Amino acid sequence: MTTSPPPPPEPLADGLILGDDGRPRCFWGGKIPGFAEYHDTEWGFPVQDEHKLFEKVCLEGFQSGLSWRTILDKRPAFREVFLDFDFERVAQFGDADVARLMGDARIVRHRGKITATINNAQRACEAVDKHGSLGALLWAYEPPPERRPARLTRAELNKLNKTEDSARLAKDLKKLGWKFFGPTTAYAFMQAMGLVNDHVEGCTVRDECEAARSRFVRPGR
Repeated sequence: MTTSPPPPPEPLADGLILGDDGRPRCFWGGKIPGFAEYHDTEWGFPVQDEHKLFEKVCLEGFQSGLSWRTILDKRPAFREVFLDFDFERVAQFGDADVARLMGDARIVRHRGKITATINNAQRACEAVDKHGSLGALLWAYEPPPERRPARLTRAELNKLNKTEDSARLAKDLKKLGWKFFGPTTAYAFMQAMGLVNDHVEGCTVRDECEAARSRFVRPGR
C-alpha cells in the first residue's frame, strides 16, 4: 500500500520570509547578516531610554543616502565616538571634536551630519528643560490608532515611508532647530523606536511588539 506525499506547506503571505529557525519574519528581517537579530529584538519595540532615542535620531540622519546595513555595521564605532549618545556630553563638543570625528574612518565622515549631531544634542538638552525628557517630546507624536492601517500588509507598508505624524514631527523639530531629520527620516525613527508597529501581519515578532507597546508607559504621561 502506497501513501500519499504530505501536502506542500502553505505559501507565506506577501511580505514574509521563513527564517532558519522556521519562524516567519518581515521580508527584510533575514536577508542580510545582522538584520534578523535587529528585527527580532529591537525594531518596533517601544523605547524610553533617552540616549537610545537620541542615538536613533542621529543614526537615521547619518543613514541619509546610505543603507541601514552600513550604519548598523558602524553602530559600535558611532556609540564609542559619540559617548553612547549621551547628549549632555555631546552638546559640549567643539571644533577639535569635529576634526577628530572627520578623521575617524570607522564612522560616516560627513561634516554636515557630524555638526548636526552636536547641534541636535544641544536641542535635546533644551527638550529636557522644557518637557522633562526627550522622550516626552518625541512620544507626543505617536499616531492614534485610527490613523493606522487596520491590517498591515507589505502593500500597506510600502505606502508608509512618511505619514502625517512623521511630517508634523519633522516640521516641529525643524522649527526647534533640529537638523537632518525630515519626514521620511522621522518615520523610520518612529518605526524603529516603537511609536508604530510596522511588523507585517503574520510576522512572528508583531504580537511581541504589540504586547510590549500595551505595557509601555509613555514618557510624560
